[in-house]
Amino acid sequence: MRPFESFLAPQLEEYCAYRQNLGYSIKTLKTHLLTFDRYLRGKKMEPTLLEPSFFLELRANLKVEAQSINKILSTTRLFFQFLVRKDHYLQNPLQDIPPLPEYAVAPFVFSPRQIEQLLSAICKRLRKKPKYYLKDLSVYMAILLLARCGMRISEPLRLLRSHYRSQEATLYIEKTKFKKDRLIPIPFSVAAEIENYLAVRKSLLPNDQNPHLFAYKQQGGLITIQLYRIFRRAVKEIGLDQKRQLIANTIFSSPTPHSLRHAFAINTLKRIKERGKSPKNALAALATYMGHSRYTHTTKYLKFLDAEKRQQLFHFAISQQEDK
Repeated sequence: MRPFESFLAPQLEEYCAYRQNLGYSIKTLKTHLLTFDRYLRGKKMEPTLLEPSFFLELRANLKVEAQSINKILSTTRLFFQFLVRKDHYLQNPLQDIPPLPEYAVAPFVFSPRQIEQLLSAICKRLRKKPKYYLKDLSVYMAILLLARCGMRISEPLRLLRSHYRSQEATLYIEKTKFKKDRLIPIPFSVAAEIENYLAVRKSLLPNDQNPHLFAYKQQGGLITIQLYRIFRRAVKEIGLDQKRQLIANTIFSSPTPHSLRHAFAINTLKRIKERGKSPKNALAALATYMGHSRYTHTTKYLKFLDAEKRQQLFHFAISQQEDK
């Protein structure tokens, strides 16, 4: 990640180091502060004490959604609280800057049928030449794990061959978003696909020493951009490439690879409900399986069990706009 470059760069670096020394991950924090730093540079600000009016102007000029603006301002507010404790400021200039009203967000949720269509579209696009076949198959396998096991996009990319335990049909997921490890059972159909992938890989790379479960280069694994490229192409081919749109007070999200994680959780809870059982009773097990740091992160999926109705509402609203 690039360094800070504004007149507050030394203090921003000091704050990031302080948070890191407390044991916090600073990746998201630094991303937000880099947005603030870039705005300072764009305004060609000289060393000075910043006033609340500056942050009202910043809030008005950020070209992102209200939720993202609030996160940037919240992180920047904590940074200036740090400067207050260091006696650089007498009071925090953001203390009275209110957050913007946020819209409700409806994530795109793939139905089980749409997931099958997506995976099928990716399979049909596998290039048969040995030079490309294993690379394309690796991407397919990573997307398969997002869909069948509800993984975060970074998790299949980091898997090593030693993390797959064939006799148990499990995957060991190491150092996830919240620095937690977990061992998850995988469906037998997924284990069979992994076995097939490894057999193909062995036939194409007889002297293979790549430690990654899904190989792309000789000693390297997949990178995110490769997965996104194939995912977007498949989504377009099956007619699901809707844009992110604001309708009334709700943001309807476009399909992304992370949508497969949402779909896994929601479709799992939906199947439990269809069996006449309570989805709430499954939340603790689902939270552990998905690697959530808090149980409350999993309960949000209960709100989206009517995802099909929400999608119908979206299409109805779009048709009404087009008629106008």
